[in-house]
Amino acid sequence: MPVRLGRALSLTLLVLASSASLAAAAEISPHRALYSMSLQSAKANSGVVAATGAMTYEWGETCDGWTIVQRFRLNMQYSEQDPVDLTSSLVTWESKDGVRYRFNERRARNGEVDEDIKGDATLASDGQGGTARFTKPEPSEVQLPPGTLFPTAHTLLLIDHGLAGENFIVRNVFDGASVDNASQVTAVMAEKEGEAATASTKIDSPLLKRPSWRTRLAFFPADSKADHPDYELGMRLLDNGVSSEMSLDYGDYAIRAKLDKIEALPKPNC
Repeated sequence: MPVRLGRALSLTLLVLASSASLAAAAEISPHRALYSMSLQSAKANSGVVAATGAMTYEWGETCDGWTIVQRFRLNMQYSEQDPVDLTSSLVTWESKDGVRYRFNERRARNGEVDEDIKGDATLASDGQGGTARFTKPEPSEVQLPPGTLFPTAHTLLLIDHGLAGENFIVRNVFDGASVDNASQVTAVMAEKEGEAATASTKIDSPLLKRPSWRTRLAFFPADSKADHPDYELGMRLLDNGVSSEMSLDYGDYAIRAKLDKIEALPKPNC
């Protein structure tokens, strides 16, 4: 959901705790979700006239970590150029203590591989810096600054701050979606709403009958003091980690992701 469109789609649900005491408050529900994607809005000068696609997302739990498996396909239609078909397959694992992370993503454009990224990252300890090591597209290392979070830890942090009534959170997040360093993510969360706020999804699932927050995330490029973000993600974030609706705003156009189906995944028997 990009700076490049493919990269941002990969971030949509990944960035969805800065300390162990905070992380203990969030109770994540492992789940599998299906979203349909469409063009929400577009300025006349954007050149974008339509967008259609689908995304599947699985947030699983193991005894020592969290797994993400995400796949999407999005067809972009333009007024003065040929359509572009974007696909991505992403698999990640993140330790529950938030200090180890593995990532593997393959993105394609019109059937041709655009980016193939694989590697792992570790933090010295909670709140400290660390190192990201890439094996693809070529061997390289990036030094992560102190305070860096991995994606699931960031989602837990958002939920915990929301539960505490805190609505403005700024953190550096490393996701492995590019060979860049951690990006600055600024989050603004509205007041917590009750279960009725998700009724508009018209999906009867206990996973959706939870408190939630309207949340807006702004993604700034790594090592940059830019005044404006690369893009923004709006979503309704539930207190169990589910996102019932999303909107990606690139300034000239916005893509909507609508939840069509959701089911619970089993918790590990540890």
